[in-house]
Formats: sequence, structure tokens, C-alpha cells
Amino acid sequence: MTPPRLQHHCQIYCTGDLLKQVQLARLFSDDKHFVDMPLRESPELVLKKFQQLVNVTPGGILSKKQLQQFVSSSFSDPGQEFEQWEPQDWMSSPQILAKISDQELQAWALDLNAKWKSLGRKIKDDVGTHPMLYSQIYVPHPLMVPGGRFIEYYYWDSYWVIEGLLLSEMAATAKGMIQNFLYLVERYGHIPNGGRVYYLRRSQPPFLTLMMNAYLTHANDTEFLRENIHLLEVEYEFWQRNRSVSITVGDRNHTLNYYNVQIGEPRPESYSKDWELASDLNEDARQELWAELKSAAESGWDFSSRWFLSWPSPLPATLKDTKATAVVPVDLNAFLCKTEHLLASFYRILGNTTKAAQFQAALEHRLEAVQAVFWNEAAGVWLDFNLLKKQPNPAFYPSNLAPLWTDCFSDQAAAERAVRYLEIPLVAFCLLDDESPVSPMPPFNMLSTFTGEHSAVLQEWAPYLTFQDWGAVGPAQCLASTAAYGDCSTTWMEMGSQGQEESTKSRRDLAGPMV
Repeated sequence: MTPPRLQHHCQIYCTGDLLKQVQLARLFSDDKHFVDMPLRESPELVLKKFQQLVNVTPGGILSKKQLQQFVSSSFSDPGQEFEQWEPQDWMSSPQILAKISDQELQAWALDLNAKWKSLGRKIKDDVGTHPMLYSQIYVPHPLMVPGGRFIEYYYWDSYWVIEGLLLSEMAATAKGMIQNFLYLVERYGHIPNGGRVYYLRRSQPPFLTLMMNAYLTHANDTEFLRENIHLLEVEYEFWQRNRSVSITVGDRNHTLNYYNVQIGEPRPESYSKDWELASDLNEDARQELWAELKSAAESGWDFSSRWFLSWPSPLPATLKDTKATAVVPVDLNAFLCKTEHLLASFYRILGNTTKAAQFQAALEHRLEAVQAVFWNEAAGVWLDFNLLKKQPNPAFYPSNLAPLWTDCFSDQAAAERAVRYLEIPLVAFCLLDDESPVSPMPPFNMLSTFTGEHSAVLQEWAPYLTFQDWGAVGPAQCLASTAAYGDCSTTWMEMGSQGQEESTKSRRDLAGPMV
């Protein structure tokens, strides 16, 4: 049973009438602003004062002015739970910069490296001492934040942050971030979507074991692994216990994983948008939609046409058609495939042959399942599987290439076909107009681009660049042969540089300064 104090805490930041009235009154341009505001006094007292106002207000609905006065007197501005922190292991010219021959790209990399000094944060001790006054989840070590409206840490995004820190020779900062995630696993049994209590009931793609591997490759800190490998296994078991599904192909049953957050109510950080989206639905349908939106958010692809029930293109669909729990995703299972491989390897290093054999067997079962369920011989690539339609989604997304990145394949010929698949004539698609024939499997995430969803727009986003660049995806002119991989990589670096500049400007326009 949830302790009473935690109930009061979550009745402010996660659910309840106070959250509903404030967010639907739209006191702030961004719903996230309110749920990031610290309390000036205990949650019990704040709720008691709010209920007193409700009791003396006809109909129980406070006016916008009443709500503004109440919030002003009961909450502080967001961001006060953090201290600016400059990492002690930062260096102005890490060795990686000397390996970049292109002067413009080197200048860009130098600028990126300098951002570490402005994105460092330390959570104030008071958050740990008085956690009920904050929506921020306390972690003990300093960290890097994304910037803009995202002033806290996020789970899978942090994998690429850690990779960047290691490239910048900031292993101590990287280790601290991993220690924070291990702390969360020890406390909650999993890693929340991000560093807020309203994210506690959903996670993000499981990258903790991959983070550990990245750090060990750089630091060879076997003792750190030995002390914490049990927590890597705890997180893995969370996904196996709470996010698994059985699929029958032929006479074989295969266990795979999917995103599945069975919690209704609007997302606190996007409350008014979720409420408006479901405004014409009955109560059961609303709760189902809100749970689906949270499941899609757990994927890290929030939002994308991957989760829409209606396909193929053209998609007469909107966010209201989100059905993320019907999708068994290629990439999630590729990540868990890598996790199983690494856990088997880690246990061998530590001399635990029993555990190593256990995870080796799990890996072999998943390799078989990935081939049987996701591999599409006609398309020559792995495709998401839809549980309701009992068939693959024919659309192409960068995530379809995740098995290449994680080595999650047992058939080398299939992997080579997946690379050749990228060589289909994409020029026509990239140049298509209203009269052009539409490819059944467009490149990159263009189905999402057509729908205007967030996960399609930020093409410089690290996960997309990882899958696309690693799989030798690039502009159509680069795809004449896989020998063009190097040129594609350079082109994507240039696009990443341009995209980062444009994205930074866009975020500043929307949310103020990045730091």
C-alpha cells in the first residue's frame, strides 16, 4: 500500500482535483511548468487549503484568479531544486577533437564540448531531506540535463550523454550518472522515464546495462561492475515481469517485450493537451487513450505514427489513434537482446558461469524470436509486429535497423540484406511531390513526418542518428552502394550540426534559454 505521505505528494503532481483544475485553467503556457514547481509547505497542508477553497466555492470549480493566487502562495518557481554544477573532469581540448580534420566540424565539436560546463546540475540536498516538497526525484550525484524545458534528467537520452562524456574524457561524470540510475533501480525496481515523480509509473528504453558497458570499455572498472551487476539484473527483470508478451509463429511460442503502461489519467506534464484530445470520448475510452499515450511516451518516441493503429500510408490518423500496446517494437527487443548478451558476458568476466549460462540461453531464445517475429523476407528488414492485426507494420522507421546496431541477428545473410534494403531507389521518394508514387517503405521516419509528430521532426536526435548512421542511412545520393558509408557518416555529421543549430534556436524561441 502506498504510504499516506506519498499519496498526498502524488495527489498534487500525479493526479487529483488540484492538478486537474490548475492544468485545465491553463495558468501557464506549458503544463510542465506547474508540475515542476516546488511546494512552499507540506503537501497535506496544501491539499487541505485547496479543499477548503473548493468547499466554499459554488460548484467546487475555482476561478482562474483564485487558482493563480493559490498557486502563487503555495508553490515556488521551477528550477530551484538544482544547483549549477561545473564538472571537475571537463577539459577544453579532449583528444577526440584532434581526430576531426574538417575545420567546420571541429569547430562544431569544440562548441559541443563547451556545453558540458553549462548543462551540469546538482540536485540540492534539501530535495533528499524533504522529498515531499518537490516533484523532482532526488539522486546523489551531479548530472547533465538536456536543457530548455527539460531541466531534469531523462533515462534513455542519458545513454548518448554518457557516450559523449566518455568521448570527452569525462569518465568520472559519466560514472556518477550511471550511479544515479543504479540508485533509482535500488529504490524503485526500475528507472523512471525522467527525474520527476509524475514519471514514476513509466520507464524508457532499457539502456542501463549498455551504459555500464560503455563506461567499462573506457575505464575497465571491474569492481564497479561486481558491486552493481545485481541491479542491472533487477532492471532487466522489471521488463521481463511487466512488459512481456507471448507471440505464436507456426507451432512455436516466442516471448518478446513491448511498452505497456496501464495507468489512465492525462499525463501531468501535458495534462490540458491530453484532456482536450479525449474530450469527445466516453470515460472508458478516455482512460484507455491516456494509458496508450503513456505507453507511447515510455517508448521515447513520443509521438510517432509507429503507434497509430491505422497504416499503411497515407495515414488518416491522429494521436487519438495511438495504440502503442498493440505494437511489439523491433528496437526495444534489440536493446534487450544486447542487454542479455552483455549480462552473459559480464557474468563470465566475474566468474559466475551459472548466471552467464542463464543469460546466454535468454539471448539465444530472443535471437530466435527476433528472426521469427520481426524478420520480413519480402521487405528484407525487421518490422514492428502489430498484435491486433497479427501482422507486421510495413512502414520503415530507423528503429527497424536496431538489430544491426545491437548485433541482434543469427542470420548473417539477413543482416546483409537489411543493409542492401537501404539501397532501394530512395531518390524518387525524397523528391516526391503530389503526383509522385509513394514508396511503401519510405526512408527515415517520413511517415511520422507526414503526421507532424514530435519524434519525426528532430532528425538530429541521437537515437535516430545512431540507427540511421550506423546502418549507412543517409541522403539518397549516398545510397548508391554501401561503400558510401563513410560519405554518409560525414553528411549526417553535417546534418547533425545544422539540425542542432536549428533545434537550439527553435527551443529557445519556445522555452527561453537552453541553460
